[in-house]
Amino acid sequence: MAKPNYQFEKRQRDLAKKNKQEEKRRQKLAGKAAADGAPNPPSTDDGAAPLSPDGEAPAEV
Repeated sequence: MAKPNYQFEKRQRDLAKKNKQEEKRRQKLAGKAAADGAPNPPSTDDGAAPLSPDGEAPAEV
């Protein structure tokens, strides 16, 4: 008889748990965005100026 592979089973449980948490996070964000009306524009972490609504960078003064 084959020996059970507990590490594989644990990994599968952990992956399922992670996927479930990620799905809940997505639903929460979708619900929050729907409640706000419009989603927030993506933030820029690199310190660059955000794009204007027409998609071009604002002119420097």
